[in-house]
Amino acid sequence: MRVVLAEDLFLLRDGLVRMLEAYDFEIAAAVESGPELTKALAELAPDVAVVDVRLPPSHTDEGLQCALAARRARPGLPVLVLSQHVEQLYARELLADGNGGVGYLLKDRVFDAEQFVDAVRRVAAGGTAMDPQVIQQLLARRSVQEPLGGLTPRELEVLELMAQGRSNAAIAAQLVVTERAIAKHTSNIFTKLNLTVSDDDNRRVLAVLAYLDRAP
Repeated sequence: MRVVLAEDLFLLRDGLVRMLEAYDFEIAAAVESGPELTKALAELAPDVAVVDVRLPPSHTDEGLQCALAARRARPGLPVLVLSQHVEQLYARELLADGNGGVGYLLKDRVFDAEQFVDAVRRVAAGGTAMDPQVIQQLLARRSVQEPLGGLTPRELEVLELMAQGRSNAAIAAQLVVTERAIAKHTSNIFTKLNLTVSDDDNRRVLAVLAYLDRAP
């Protein structure tokens, strides 16, 4: 599996390269700036891009903007964002795309190599890998006085786990309930949010996030 990696800090970039190579990934390019990332994504057509949000020259949201531009040029390009920050506007655009694997992890909440490698593989395969804190910040856009479509606390809990890319079975195990109960919660969520239920976990997560982004 070929990876393009964008990280401006040398020690972190080198460490990520060594870790991914140890798990049999091929590093097509490891770059440190936005222009280099744009060039690598356009020319190398990787299986997945692992991208820091803040890259030179702007050190603002250069990496995420480059990733979004690359996905517009090559729809479905899997992108895993690895950052210290949640850039809400562009994160919503990335997640609401609805085409191809996406992920957003916070650097200080990646606790071991297997967790990170699993996220890279999941995104490359077309799934989602979301840090719960990222999801909480995205969901917080809605007013606390106006809960999401009237969802119950349990349904909000299920929605957050769905957004992390988890299957009904995984959610049931996490919440220690039956899969049948999760299926009922999922059905209620989509009914209340006026969304069509889909068997595809990634598509349903992106549909929910797209809805949230459009909501006032």
